[in-house]
Amino acid sequence: MRWSVFLLVTSACIAAPQHANAESLRTALAAAYNHNPTLNAQRAATRAADEKIAQAKSGYRPTITGDANFGFARTTSNRTGNSSTNPYGYGITINQNLFDGFRTINNVASAEANIKASREQLRRVEQQILQSAASAYVDVLEAGEIVSIRRQNIGFLREQLRSSQARLDVGEGTRTDVAQSQARLSTAQATLAAAQASLSSTRATYKQVIGRTPSGLTWPNGPGHLYANALQTAIAVGMNEHPAIRLTQHAVDAAAFSVKSLEGAYLPTLSLRGNANRSYNSGNSGNRNSSVSATVNLSVPIYQGGAVSSQVREGRETLAQTRIQVDEARDEVRASVVSAWSSLQAANANVRAIQATVNASKLALDGVIEERNVGQRTQLEVLDSQSTVLDAKVSLVGARKMRVTAGYALVSAMGRLNSSRLGLAVRHYDPQHHFDEVKDMWIGLRTPSGR
Repeated sequence: MRWSVFLLVTSACIAAPQHANAESLRTALAAAYNHNPTLNAQRAATRAADEKIAQAKSGYRPTITGDANFGFARTTSNRTGNSSTNPYGYGITINQNLFDGFRTINNVASAEANIKASREQLRRVEQQILQSAASAYVDVLEAGEIVSIRRQNIGFLREQLRSSQARLDVGEGTRTDVAQSQARLSTAQATLAAAQASLSSTRATYKQVIGRTPSGLTWPNGPGHLYANALQTAIAVGMNEHPAIRLTQHAVDAAAFSVKSLEGAYLPTLSLRGNANRSYNSGNSGNRNSSVSATVNLSVPIYQGGAVSSQVREGRETLAQTRIQVDEARDEVRASVVSAWSSLQAANANVRAIQATVNASKLALDGVIEERNVGQRTQLEVLDSQSTVLDAKVSLVGARKMRVTAGYALVSAMGRLNSSRLGLAVRHYDPQHHFDEVKDMWIGLRTPSGR
């Protein structure tokens, strides 16, 4: 009784750390969302794009320039003799744009469209990282299970080699049986080494994508609550929500406003200029001059050498290109949805079919072993039957992996693979916060985060 209690407590102590270190797919996805460098770099790129709005709005604001001068002047005259002065002065100039052919208005609109495109690119990268994290997770599981299957196969083959040798020793077997068993064992050992190398590779990829070493992974279910109920529904969702399509649509808007801004170079510009200056010793030593002026300047373009015309034509071709890219993005999304949908349906069917194959092949192996023991089957047939079981088990692991990865690929193709819809326990990144902090900044070198 005491030994039973001791073993129970010992088992619990050993099992507890393993449970504490277990990592579900949801926690792995959360870790990738928080720490993946590619995703964090794209967030920084989105924040950098937000500054374009402040740059565009600078066209509404005045520019102020201060200047100062200091010099030496020497005058030589045959009547008054020589004289030296040190002229100096300072002043300030203020320029305020009053009308610039609607270029500032269109530049602001173009910057806003580009910022929206940058946010869609961030959503796109987020989808890619989460999908890569899900794939890395199940890749480690698949590689680990295959290593386990290969090890079990080696155990089985060692037992067959021992059994063949024992039968040979009592005169019931042949050296051929022993050689066949040894050959299969050697091949299995080589295959195990390759499987272990594959496991090490997948673990390295896991750490690269998710940011930590895998531990205590368990087979997950796919994000079934995000699946569409029909293929056409999935396609429709992808057409409306996928970031690749939205990105190109915002790029069209940005290109259209850029063309309007370029066309503004043909319109007149109106600006207000104010000057205030004070100078000393400009003529004679000790004199002082002050001046204040305000002027309204009107500039009417007549001919700019053809450069502006070329820029407008270039902008219109770029606009045509981005419109074509919208159709290209739609075609890619549609193809991705159909491919992922088909893969998911095939994976579900394969899991059921291969599971039945595994069960049947195990029963067949047991039967072949019994028949071999009574002399109705050969050792080679036992080894071949075991090989069938092995292949079925490996195929089943691959099918389970495909079911998960195809599910996440489908949700990604629909444009819904993000931290919010997955319900990850993370602080969801909202690019609007940074945009609101910088959109009306007039001055300052530090970023809102203090860098």
